[in-house]
Amino acid sequence: MSAGASFTFDLPSGGSISQAQKEVRNALSSSSESDLAREKILEFITEHNDALHRTCVEGHLTGSAMIIESSYERVLVMLHKKLGIWLQPGGHADGEGYLSNVAFREAFEETGINNLALWTTAIDCDVHKIPEFGDEKEHFHFDLTYLLLAPEKAVIKRNHESTDMRWVTLEELKALTGEERLQRIARLGIELAQKINPPD
Repeated sequence: MSAGASFTFDLPSGGSISQAQKEVRNALSSSSESDLAREKILEFITEHNDALHRTCVEGHLTGSAMIIESSYERVLVMLHKKLGIWLQPGGHADGEGYLSNVAFREAFEETGINNLALWTTAIDCDVHKIPEFGDEKEHFHFDLTYLLLAPEKAVIKRNHESTDMRWVTLEELKALTGEERLQRIARLGIELAQKINPPD
């Protein structure tokens, strides 16, 4: 974590694939899994200059959000309607090179929470396969996860992309899902949030 790092509400937008590449390079070295995924993402970007767009049918870049409750004790997870699994909020870049902004945008759209604060360094990298669904062929998501802090008394207004959404402790998350990456980034998110913005 860089000195002086803090949460922000000031988000740039409109970056190119080179900006996305920069954010991948600058992501935290949080685990061996994340480091391996980072290399795969950088390789994919080098080979696909359209990686920010869904029209890149082999796969594309996404941004996701690990949202921490103001108490630093719980994280927000959603039961994805299409995939049927518990995940952190997130979605497609759709041409946006600032993947931090993608994570912020998707967090707001999917949770409805106002006044989220963002830490602009990605905390985790991941590559995962998305199964075929309808007219959409099987492909890969090359994902960067960012840390967001919710305000006190945050009100959730989930959208159509989830069938359930809830605040959970790390123990509750472990009981809810066996998805190891989600548990890992939830634990990391809480630890980082406490360091970046220490509780009173």
